[in-house]
Amino acid sequence: MKLFKKILIANRGEIAVRIIRACKELGVKTVAIYSDMDKESLHVRFADESVCIGPANVIQSYLNIPAILSAAEITDSDAIHPGYGFLSENYHFAEACTTSGITFIGPSPENIRIGGDKAKARQTMKRKGVPVVSGSDGPVPNEEIAAKVAKKMGFPIVLKASAGGGGHGMKIVKEEKDLEQAFYMAQREALTAFANSEIYIEEYIPEMRHIEVQIMADSKGNTIHLGERDCSIQRRHQKLLEESPSPILLTEKFKKRIGDLGVKAARAIKYRNAGTVEFIVDSKGNIYFIEINTRIQVEHPVTEMVTGIDIVKEQIKLAAGLSFEYKQHQIRSSGHAIECRINAEDPERFIPSPGKITFLSLPGGPGIRVDTAIYSGYVIPSQYDSLIAKLIVHGKDRAEAIMKMKRALDEFIIEGIKTTIPFHKKVMDDPDFISGNFNTSFIQKMNGSLIQENA
Repeated sequence: MKLFKKILIANRGEIAVRIIRACKELGVKTVAIYSDMDKESLHVRFADESVCIGPANVIQSYLNIPAILSAAEITDSDAIHPGYGFLSENYHFAEACTTSGITFIGPSPENIRIGGDKAKARQTMKRKGVPVVSGSDGPVPNEEIAAKVAKKMGFPIVLKASAGGGGHGMKIVKEEKDLEQAFYMAQREALTAFANSEIYIEEYIPEMRHIEVQIMADSKGNTIHLGERDCSIQRRHQKLLEESPSPILLTEKFKKRIGDLGVKAARAIKYRNAGTVEFIVDSKGNIYFIEINTRIQVEHPVTEMVTGIDIVKEQIKLAAGLSFEYKQHQIRSSGHAIECRINAEDPERFIPSPGKITFLSLPGGPGIRVDTAIYSGYVIPSQYDSLIAKLIVHGKDRAEAIMKMKRALDEFIIEGIKTTIPFHKKVMDDPDFISGNFNTSFIQKMNGSLIQENA
């Protein structure tokens, strides 16, 4: 098996550590890049080599394409893994890697370009017969046209950023009188987050589940899926907890349908490497395409736990030109997995809580996995995302997985900062969560909470 001799990881934190571990198990050397704020980080310690690429500001470090490519050149790296976030969905970066003779571990620049333009991706899927939520044919250039489209569709509607995801530039508009302000707010958020202010419109579907399908595709066009994940536990459209399989997909017919649609969507753009096709499922069981994420997902471990397939290793193999070794009929899901995202945030107000970790104790035992880059004495910086760990459990069924997660959360002790561990404990005890009777409005409704969608 011919792989790369050295991979540079263009990221930080837990995902950088995760990629380094996969590389070591494949016998591939690694290079860590870091900002001066991250010089004491674990990914720097674990990698075979490391290069400081700039100050804490992400524009000058983790988003600095010339500096990253220079680091790859001076370390003689022949591939770059972007992880998630930062430059992972930047097709200019993928193109620059190719131009520099460095393999980008991910899909093609064209895949990223199409996937990154949410409005055009919708149009492509619609042409290929993948169901999409009704909405504008493309971006709406101004508030006046947005108003015409919205009136024709009928309220409520949702405004979305054409160039992004993760809830940035996304506004739910329930009445016409709120459209103008929401439109300009969505544009400003989209411009800030993605340097692109384009907005498109979709019908707003309440009481929906957010289900995504993990895709793997090799250079020969062989495309399969590794099952689905339920990502309906969200706040402000940001995922907080994921599980696989979905509690609502009770029939094999339904599971096969959504998996087949994921493969169909990937084939529609000739997708390569690992990716995720995201759908919403309404209260009547109708499935609609949302977007395709052209990178590894934060929540990929739940799929790994139920399938036994190391997705990061497979990404590396696929990027090296190897064929995916599995056929669709060989993919088997065993048991149930749940992931809780542990953020350095106040669990009541969901605001960042950076600072020094004065004590840390990680949970363990059968079926328990912790992906993290923190340690006792580590200082959580305020400049980066608040995700500091992912706690993943696997049980023979969902009931056992929930009990394991409750036990693991009790054992997970982080002192010196506030975290979302108490929030996840509440979720595990919630009757609606335990029964699987929840949707994307779960957090607003949990314990009578009155969290506003657009607060």
